Amino acid sequence: MPKVKTKAAAKKRFVLTGTGKIKRQHAYHSHILTKKTKKQKRNLDHSTIVVKANRKQVRDCLCLR
Repeated sequence: MPKVKTKAAAKKRFVLTGTGKIKRQHAYHSHILTKKTKKQKRNLDHSTIVVKANRKQVRDCLCLR
């Protein structure tokens, strides 16, 4: 049986924490920042944990099953 390949896009976007959770960056923080408030940009700057609804899909992309 052949090896299962990890999705290259997922490799770049997600990081596994020490406790096994999946960390991600917020979207909408790369361009068109002039119309966004300081508070909105500040809150988008932090990383966060992938929600439970998307966890299975992300783990499949990273071949963690």
